[in-house]
Amino acid sequence: METVKFIRWDDVAHEKLNEMLSRRVISGAREMVAQISLKKGCVVPEHSHESEQITCVLNGALQFRIAGKEITVRDNEVLLIPSRVPHAAVALEDTFELDVFSPIRQDWLDHTDDYLRR
Repeated sequence: METVKFIRWDDVAHEKLNEMLSRRVISGAREMVAQISLKKGCVVPEHSHESEQITCVLNGALQFRIAGKEITVRDNEVLLIPSRVPHAAVALEDTFELDVFSPIRQDWLDHTDDYLRR
Protein backbone atom coordinates (compact mmCIF):
# COMPACT_ATOMS: atom_id res chain seq x y z
CA MET A 1 0.00 0.00 0.00
CA GLU A 2 1.35 3.41 -0.97
CA THR A 3 1.58 6.11 1.67
CA VAL A 4 0.18 9.61 1.46
CA LYS A 5 2.87 12.30 1.14
CA PHE A 6 2.58 16.02 1.79
CA ILE A 7 5.23 18.06 -0.05
CA ARG A 8 5.83 21.81 -0.13
CA TRP A 9 7.23 23.15 -3.42
CA ASP A 10 9.58 25.32 -1.36
CA ASP A 11 11.17 22.13 -0.01
CA VAL A 12 11.88 20.73 -3.49
CA ALA A 13 15.28 21.69 -4.91
CA HIS A 14 15.53 23.62 -8.18
CA GLU A 15 17.35 21.66 -10.86
CA LYS A 16 19.12 24.00 -13.27
CA LEU A 17 19.28 22.25 -16.66
CA ASN A 18 20.91 25.11 -18.54
CA GLU A 19 21.13 28.90 -18.34
CA MET A 20 17.54 29.25 -19.61
CA LEU A 21 15.67 26.38 -17.96
CA SER A 22 15.13 25.07 -14.44
CA ARG A 23 12.60 22.80 -12.80
CA ARG A 24 11.33 21.20 -9.61
CA VAL A 25 9.92 17.67 -9.84
CA ILE A 26 7.62 15.66 -7.61
CA SER A 27 6.99 12.07 -8.63
CA GLY A 28 4.66 9.34 -7.50
CA ALA A 29 4.70 5.76 -8.74
CA ARG A 30 2.69 6.45 -11.92
CA GLU A 31 2.56 10.18 -12.51
CA MET A 32 4.70 13.24 -11.90
CA VAL A 33 4.33 16.98 -11.77
CA ALA A 34 7.02 19.58 -12.44
CA GLN A 35 7.27 23.33 -11.99
CA ILE A 36 9.20 24.65 -14.98
CA SER A 37 10.82 28.08 -15.29
CA LEU A 38 11.94 29.19 -18.75
CA LYS A 39 13.60 32.46 -19.66
CA LYS A 40 12.44 34.32 -22.75
CA GLY A 41 14.01 32.69 -25.82
CA CYS A 42 14.52 29.28 -24.17
CA VAL A 43 14.17 26.51 -26.76
CA VAL A 44 13.00 23.02 -25.87
CA PRO A 45 14.19 20.90 -28.83
CA GLU A 46 11.83 18.51 -30.57
CA HIS A 47 11.37 15.29 -28.66
CA SER A 48 8.73 12.71 -27.82
CA HIS A 49 8.10 10.34 -24.95
CA GLU A 50 5.78 7.58 -23.83
CA SER A 51 4.16 9.88 -21.27
CA GLU A 52 1.00 11.82 -21.88
CA GLN A 53 1.79 15.46 -21.02
CA ILE A 54 -0.43 18.20 -19.67
CA THR A 55 1.18 21.66 -19.74
CA CYS A 56 -0.47 24.50 -17.82
CA VAL A 57 1.10 27.94 -18.29
CA LEU A 58 0.68 29.90 -15.07
CA ASN A 59 2.56 32.98 -16.22
CA GLY A 60 4.13 33.78 -19.58
CA ALA A 61 3.79 32.21 -23.02
CA LEU A 62 5.10 29.07 -24.72
CA GLN A 63 4.89 28.50 -28.45
CA PHE A 64 4.73 24.80 -29.28
CA ARG A 65 5.40 23.23 -32.67
CA ILE A 66 3.40 20.04 -33.09
CA ALA A 67 2.77 18.27 -36.42
CA GLY A 68 3.83 21.36 -38.36
CA LYS A 69 1.45 23.64 -36.44
CA GLU A 70 2.29 26.37 -33.96
CA ILE A 71 0.19 26.55 -30.81
CA THR A 72 0.77 29.37 -28.31
CA VAL A 73 -0.20 28.65 -24.70
CA ARG A 74 -0.53 31.67 -22.38
CA ASP A 75 -1.53 32.43 -18.78
CA ASN A 76 -4.18 30.01 -17.48
CA GLU A 77 -4.23 27.94 -20.67
CA VAL A 78 -3.57 24.22 -20.90
CA LEU A 79 -2.18 22.00 -23.66
CA LEU A 80 -2.61 18.21 -23.66
CA ILE A 81 0.03 16.35 -25.66
CA PRO A 82 -0.73 12.66 -26.28
CA SER A 83 1.84 9.92 -25.84
CA ARG A 84 4.65 9.69 -28.42
CA VAL A 85 3.71 12.91 -30.29
CA PRO A 86 6.86 14.84 -31.30
CA HIS A 87 6.83 18.41 -30.00
CA ALA A 88 9.12 21.39 -29.46
CA ALA A 89 8.64 24.72 -27.69
CA VAL A 90 10.08 28.19 -27.33
CA ALA A 91 9.42 30.63 -24.49
CA LEU A 92 8.02 33.85 -25.98
CA GLU A 93 8.53 35.56 -22.63
CA ASP A 94 9.74 34.54 -19.18
CA THR A 95 7.42 31.65 -18.36
CA PHE A 96 6.40 29.67 -15.29
CA GLU A 97 4.38 26.53 -15.95
CA LEU A 98 3.36 23.13 -14.61
CA ASP A 99 3.84 19.89 -16.51
CA VAL A 100 2.03 16.71 -15.49
CA PHE A 101 3.20 13.38 -16.93
CA SER A 102 1.75 9.88 -16.84
CA PRO A 103 3.54 7.55 -16.74
CA ILE A 104 6.50 9.21 -15.03
CA ARG A 105 9.46 10.50 -17.03
CA GLN A 106 12.21 8.19 -15.83
CA ASP A 107 14.73 10.14 -17.95
CA TRP A 108 14.00 13.19 -15.79
CA LEU A 109 14.50 11.25 -12.57
CA ASP A 110 17.79 9.64 -13.62
CA HIS A 111 19.06 12.79 -15.44
CA THR A 112 19.40 11.21 -18.90
CA ASP A 113 17.31 13.94 -20.58
CA ASP A 114 20.29 15.30 -22.50
CA TYR A 115 18.13 17.20 -25.01
CA LEU A 116 17.30 19.65 -22.18
CA ARG A 117 20.81 19.97 -20.80
CA ARG A 118 22.45 21.59 -23.83
